[in-house]
Amino acid sequence: MKENFNERIRKAGELLAEADFVLIGAGAGLSTAGGFEYSGEKFEKYFEDFGKIYGFRDMYSGGFYPYKTSEEKWAFWSRYVFVNRYLESSPNKVYSALFDLVKNKDYFVITTNVDHQFQLANFDKERLFYLQGDYGLFQCSVPCHNKTYDNRELILQMLKSQNFITIKKGKIEITDKTEWKTKIDSALIPKCPVCSREMEMNLRSDDRFVQDDGWYVHAQNYQNFVDKTRNKKLVLLEIDVGYNTPAIIKYPFEQMTYTNKNTHLIRINKDYAICPDEIARKTILFDEDILKILENLQQL
Repeated sequence: MKENFNERIRKAGELLAEADFVLIGAGAGLSTAGGFEYSGEKFEKYFEDFGKIYGFRDMYSGGFYPYKTSEEKWAFWSRYVFVNRYLESSPNKVYSALFDLVKNKDYFVITTNVDHQFQLANFDKERLFYLQGDYGLFQCSVPCHNKTYDNRELILQMLKSQNFITIKKGKIEITDKTEWKTKIDSALIPKCPVCSREMEMNLRSDDRFVQDDGWYVHAQNYQNFVDKTRNKKLVLLEIDVGYNTPAIIKYPFEQMTYTNKNTHLIRINKDYAICPDEIARKTILFDEDILKILENLQQL
């Protein structure tokens, strides 16, 4: 961080240009930089009624609220999933800029994000490892078996039952908020097809998280990628990975940088643009705006 921004951009650009492989590690800040907020204007636009009734002021808190009924819980979660997974149909500009930067490289992505934005931005799904789940999947709450289920159609039915959307000739339209309800029909509560217990979101929050066959395929793809990069020119591009789960991305990236002589780390983090002294000479740190950094790298 002692060097000015342009000098760090130049060095990072050189590393990326010379790299045989690029491994991206992405945290929640990447989506936040692209405008994905769980509070403020977005919350008021889609969850104003929930806020007035239950007293929480952001979507994240709403996900942990102790609803008295499953009908209320799934009314909230169906909106949450729709707004953060299915409503956006075009790629986010930050993710698009990142894709343009690496699309001609042999790349891979490991991420704790669950919002599908990498695929919207045209990243190859075979080169993605979503460790923490996916807003688009249900699982058994027990769980009684190791399988996940696509939830889009049921989510849309839940939204229709609370008068949140209408679907005309295949086009989804959000209704006037005066028509919204904070409950769904009881018949729409998702039930496990094996044990008939209630389903849950496939999001890692405790030891009940289901790692299905697809999860293990992508985990192996990630390991295969790491294996083939040993002793090759590898750039680790870490973007806004915090310290909630550092053992997933942050610490392994530091270890790879320390162990492998041809590996360099580019760490973009507004709050934690730091690194261990042992890898300082092989690390470039940025605490500037993510989109600004990516756009400057594109221009080289």
